[in-house]
Amino acid sequence: MKKSNTILAVLCLFITWSSTAQDKQFTLEEIWGGAFRTNYMDALHSMKDGEHYSVLNYDRVTQSTSVDKYSYTTLSKVSTIVDSKDIDNIPFFRSYTFSNDETKLLLITESVPVYRHSQLGTYYVYDTKTKKATLVSNQKIQEPTFSNDGSKVAYVYNNNIFYKNLETGKEVQVTFDGKKNETINGVTDWVYEEEFAFVRAFEWNKSGTKIAYLRFDEREVPEFSMDVYGNQLYQTQQVFKYPKAGEENSIVTLHMYDVDKAKSTHVSVNNYEYIPRIKWTNDANILSVQKTNRHQNKLELLFVNATDFSIKTVLTDTDEAYVDVTDNLTFLNDNSFIWTSEKDGYNHIYHYSKTGKLLNQVTKGNWEVTNYYGFNEKKGMIYYQSVENGSINRDVYAVNINGKGKKRLSSKTGTNNATFSASFAYYINTFSNSTTPYEFTLNSAKTGKVIKEIKNNQALADKLKEYDYASKEFSTIKINGNDLNMWTIKPKSFDASKKYPVLMYQYSGPGSQQVANRWNSSNDYWYYMLAEQGYIVVCIDGRGTGYKGRDFKKVTQKELGKYEVEDQISAAKELAKRNYVDADRIGIWGWSYGGFMSSNCLLKGNDVFKMAIAVAPVTSWRFYDTIYTERYMTTPQENASGYDDNSPINHVDKLKGSYLLVHGMADDNVHVQNAMRMAEALIQANKQFDYMVYPDKNHGIYGGNTRLHLYTMMTNFIKNNL
Repeated sequence: MKKSNTILAVLCLFITWSSTAQDKQFTLEEIWGGAFRTNYMDALHSMKDGEHYSVLNYDRVTQSTSVDKYSYTTLSKVSTIVDSKDIDNIPFFRSYTFSNDETKLLLITESVPVYRHSQLGTYYVYDTKTKKATLVSNQKIQEPTFSNDGSKVAYVYNNNIFYKNLETGKEVQVTFDGKKNETINGVTDWVYEEEFAFVRAFEWNKSGTKIAYLRFDEREVPEFSMDVYGNQLYQTQQVFKYPKAGEENSIVTLHMYDVDKAKSTHVSVNNYEYIPRIKWTNDANILSVQKTNRHQNKLELLFVNATDFSIKTVLTDTDEAYVDVTDNLTFLNDNSFIWTSEKDGYNHIYHYSKTGKLLNQVTKGNWEVTNYYGFNEKKGMIYYQSVENGSINRDVYAVNINGKGKKRLSSKTGTNNATFSASFAYYINTFSNSTTPYEFTLNSAKTGKVIKEIKNNQALADKLKEYDYASKEFSTIKINGNDLNMWTIKPKSFDASKKYPVLMYQYSGPGSQQVANRWNSSNDYWYYMLAEQGYIVVCIDGRGTGYKGRDFKKVTQKELGKYEVEDQISAAKELAKRNYVDADRIGIWGWSYGGFMSSNCLLKGNDVFKMAIAVAPVTSWRFYDTIYTERYMTTPQENASGYDDNSPINHVDKLKGSYLLVHGMADDNVHVQNAMRMAEALIQANKQFDYMVYPDKNHGIYGGNTRLHLYTMMTNFIKNNL
C-alpha cells in the first residue's frame, strides 16, 4: 500500500510536470535579455586553397578572440592562425581581413561607430610568418585595405587618404584637402553610406601601382545638427551634412593616384549626379565606374583607362522608375563580366563580353535572383540564390553560364544561404525556417548533398519546447487584385468561435520583405507573447515590397504611401470579415518606413484601425534624404503632390484612434524633426496622443535597458488601447 502511494505520487508529479513543461510564457526581460539568441558562424572566410575556411571564435574563459582554420573535409580545426592572448597589447579583436596571399591579417581592436556602416578603429597588421603585430597608425582610422601583394595598407584619417609601406614602415599621405563638413577623400558622405550602402570609396588596382578614389565636396550641402545631452553639465552638438530631398548633394569626383609618381589626377566623368560604385577589373589599367543621374533611372557602366584616362561606356541600364545598384558586378578571367538587371521584369543574371556585348541572359523566369554567389571558371558554372520555390523561400542553385543544366542544390524548404569554398568544391549552407533555428552544414557544390553538419541551434529549439506558443501560419490574402503574402500568429488556445483583437505589423518599404520563411527575430518572440495574451498578430507584404517582380515593386513610384496604405487598410477590412476577428479592435504598428505607414493607416483608415504605434517614422518625405527619397519620388519641386498627399503630417485632422509616437533624439537617419513636427501638427489640430522621445538614441533605439523600456511601453499601450 505504501509502495503504491509512492508510485501514485511520482506519477502525479510527472503528469503535473508534463502539463506545465510547455506552459512557460515569454517575458520581455527574456526577449531583450538575450535568452533566445542563436549561434552563428562569425566572420566565415573561405581560404584560397579551397580546402580550408577560417572563423572568428571567442573564448569566454580567457575573454580572447582567435581566427581558427578548419578543414572542409573533416570540419576539424587544423590550426589557430592568430589568438589575441598570444599578442602583446591586443587582448581582443572584433574582426579580421586577410591579405590576398593570406600571410597577413588586419585586426581591429578598438572601434567607435560613426554612422550605420562606418567606424573608426585601432588596427594592427598581423604577420603569420613572423607572428608579430604591427600598429597601422597611432590614430583611429577608417577602412584600412591591403594592396594586392600585401606590401601596403591604405586607409583614411581625418578625411584624407594615406598608405603605409609595411616593409619600410613609411607612411605616405595621398590627399591633403580633407576637412570635416567640407571635403572627404576615400570614404563616403552620410547619404552615400546610408543609401548606396558602402563606406570605402577607394580601390587598389591589381598591381598595387594605383589607387582610384572618390572625393566628396560637401560645402554646398545643408547642415543638420543634433543635440547630445550625455551626462555633463552642458550638452554637445553633432553637426553633419545631410541633403534633404530637393537640396544640394555633395559634388563627387573621380581621381586616380599613381603610387610611383606620387601624383593624383582628376578623371572627368560627364553628365552624372552619383558615382555609386568603383571597381578595378582584372586588367590593372582598367577601372570600372558606375554612374547614375539624379532620378537614378539610368545607370551606366564605364571603363576608365588608367594610362590615358580615356573613358568608354560599356553598358547602360534604364528603367521608367529606377535602377537598383548592386554588388553583383563580377569580372571573369577574360574580363567579361556578370551583371544583374530587372530589364525583363524580374531580377536576373546576364553575361557580357569585356566590350559590353550581351553574350547571354543566364537566368530567366517569373521569379527573382536574390543573391549572386560566384562563377566556377573551371566548370563554367554560376551559383546563385533565388525565390524559384516561392517568394517567401530562398534556395541555392547552380547553372551553366550558357543558361543550361540548372540544378537546385538546397533541399529544405525555407531560407538557404551559401558560402562557397574558393575552389567551388564545397559550400557551407545556412538554413532556417519559421520552425527551425539556424543550421550550418557542409555541402557538395556539385550535388548539394549534405556532407556533414557543422553547427545547429538544437539547444534553443529544445528550450522553446517549454513555451506555450503557436508557430507562424503562412498564407496569402487577396487584396486589390493581388495575392499578398501573409503570416499569422494565433494564441495556442485559439478558438474560432471567439472574437480576438488583431495587431498588424508591417514595414512596406520599396523592395522589402517581412513575410519570409525564416527563423525568429526578437520581435517574433514579442508577437508570440502578445498572442498568448489573447491577440492575433498578422503581417502582410503589400504592393511595393520585393521579390515578386519589377511591376509589383515599382507600382508605388512617385506616390510612396498611397498603394501600400490602401493595401493595409483593405487587408484590415478583409480580416474584419472573419468570424474570429473583433472588427472594432484592429491595430497596426511599424518602425521607420513602417512607422510612416502605421501613422498613415490610422489617419486614412480611421474607420478601421483603433490604434497605431509609430516608431522613428518619416512624417513628411520632405524631411528625408535625397538619394532614397528621390529614387522613388523624384524631387519635391517636380512632385509636390506626391510628397504632400501621402505624408501623415498633412492628415492629422483625421485622427480618431489612439496613437503612440516614438523617436530617438540622436537619430541621424530619420531625424527627430519628423516626430517634433508631427507632434506640433497634432497639438494644433487639438488631437490627443501619446509621445515618447529617447535621449541620445539613434534610429535603432537601443542600449542598456532602452529596448526593454520601449517594448514594455508598447505592450502596455496595446493592452490599454486594443
